[in-house]
Amino acid sequence: MNVIVSNKYQNMLSTLDIDVIKSINGEFEVEDLVKEFTNFYFNKMILDITAIKGYQNIKNIQKLSVNFDMSKIILLLDDSAMVNSGAYLSQLVSMGIYNFTRNINAVKFLIDNPNSYKDVAQYHNLNGTDTKNNPVEFDTFAGSGSGGLRIVGFRNVTAHAGATTLIYMLKKHLEVAYNVVALEVDNEDFRYFNDKSLKTTTDVDLSFNIANNPDAEVILVDLNNSNHNDLCNEVIYLIEPGLIKLNKLIRNDREAFEKLKDKKIVLNKSVLTNKDISDFEHESNSKVFFNIPYIDDKKEHEPILDDFLVALGFSRLNSSSSNKTKLFNIFK
Repeated sequence: MNVIVSNKYQNMLSTLDIDVIKSINGEFEVEDLVKEFTNFYFNKMILDITAIKGYQNIKNIQKLSVNFDMSKIILLLDDSAMVNSGAYLSQLVSMGIYNFTRNINAVKFLIDNPNSYKDVAQYHNLNGTDTKNNPVEFDTFAGSGSGGLRIVGFRNVTAHAGATTLIYMLKKHLEVAYNVVALEVDNEDFRYFNDKSLKTTTDVDLSFNIANNPDAEVILVDLNNSNHNDLCNEVIYLIEPGLIKLNKLIRNDREAFEKLKDKKIVLNKSVLTNKDISDFEHESNSKVFFNIPYIDDKKEHEPILDDFLVALGFSRLNSSSSNKTKLFNIFK
């Protein structure tokens, strides 16, 4: 018989077709779980990691490994960048925790087919360093604002406001001075740029893909319909300020600009003058962070994008730098 300890994923775990002798729900100190189950016989414990207070701190998971036979624990991970980081997963393996997954369908499989070290060895960092040979700090995840990594999300507010193409161009500009990764969520438009460095991911795997870029200094994310604003340091909201696009936006949602209050609004593919922008801000009761005109995506370098990036705080950029390339870049 099995035990389920749940919190965030209670509903998901309740659908498991397994024999359960005991199930508890909530957020618990490790010491509470030890008291509850030390003398309690069970086959496997399916443990929702969010049920452990302070689970982000790997030392709390270490307490768990000291007090339980970890071969009997199946750890259901959440989708946070910290838990899915290479450093965190490596420490799980170091503590003998081999049965971990983010897939609810894999839980039942692990009950009868537990992992061995061989199955998780790829997560184990034996050197204790990142790819630049810097020591890895395991208590926190060097992402979402710490460790020098900056994650910038982009959202189209008006339909087809140009997030995908803008990210492609910004990546090219940033690469002059930064190690940059671009991710696209639940879409495949990046493939049309003939650039294999542009990566596509799913909403479920977004945090995992962010965490597994240890050398990145900047990650640009085309969020599309993803709700993971929390993984980004900041989110840019793109508006194409054409009359038809704006009218469609307001007709679909009368409170669209109220929802954008205090957000970073950028006008893209814009033909507005400074006077027009002032009128736009007054009528929409909003503040425009930056105005990007129509630009040629075939050009390698556009000074206005350097200005935009410097306004965002990417101060290393040299606005005079440019590289020549083929005009269309279609035949590669």
